[in-house]
Amino acid sequence: MTILYAIFLGILQGITEFLPISSSAHLILAPLVTGQVDQGLAFDLAVHLGTLLAVLLYFRRDVFSLTTDSLAALSKRQHVGQSSLALAVVLGTIPACIAGLLLLDLIDTHLRSVAVIFVTTLVFGILLGFADVTAKTERDLSTLTLKDALLVGLAQAVSLIPGTSRSGATITAGLLLGLTRQAASRLSFLLAIPITFLAASVKLLEVISTDVASIDWLVFTIGSVSAFVTALVAIHFFLAWLNRFGMWPYVIYRLVLAAAIYWFLLR
Repeated sequence: MTILYAIFLGILQGITEFLPISSSAHLILAPLVTGQVDQGLAFDLAVHLGTLLAVLLYFRRDVFSLTTDSLAALSKRQHVGQSSLALAVVLGTIPACIAGLLLLDLIDTHLRSVAVIFVTTLVFGILLGFADVTAKTERDLSTLTLKDALLVGLAQAVSLIPGTSRSGATITAGLLLGLTRQAASRLSFLLAIPITFLAASVKLLEVISTDVASIDWLVFTIGSVSAFVTALVAIHFFLAWLNRFGMWPYVIYRLVLAAAIYWFLLR
């Protein structure tokens, strides 16, 4: 892999990981469009580490508050500050963990096709637009129940299917539950932290079990840094433009992408 292609993939991952447009779809489609070979497991680990560090840095105050309030709640055996939200994040992570353990081989073997990505890009793009237009977005995260967290977690589990988009599925579920755009997006970002950490851990174990000596560490580092920087920028502008533009730029992008996939790769 060339350095320029590593930078390109890092930027692609950084932009798409937290926007509701599916990073997995873009990383699967990239080699098909560019004619490059698949980037491999080690590079996937590198860009996941980059985006994980980005979301941790951007939401460092939230992570600190959730952690300290949870520890205090465990000590006092009662809810403290944002400990209820921390519990909701943990509960919302469980469905994706179970689905990953049970279905990951099926997903990797049968669902990483262009046809599947076309369908999920189109269908979940329409669902996101429907939720953004019709949902009564009045609730903030203080009203979040454990049932809500589980439902958003189930949406996150569905997003393991390439093309669905983890952030898209969780934001759609949050909007349909009546959360404001800000609340649904913040919950989606907080849910990204544990699930991205777990995904990166699994990839790390797989990389360690292979020939670590064959890793191109320069490309690994460049991909990780590119993803990190781009993800920080993407998160910032996504949140800054949320009220002004809503979800429609991403809905339109998904519809255009689905049309392009059909026209150029499926016809």
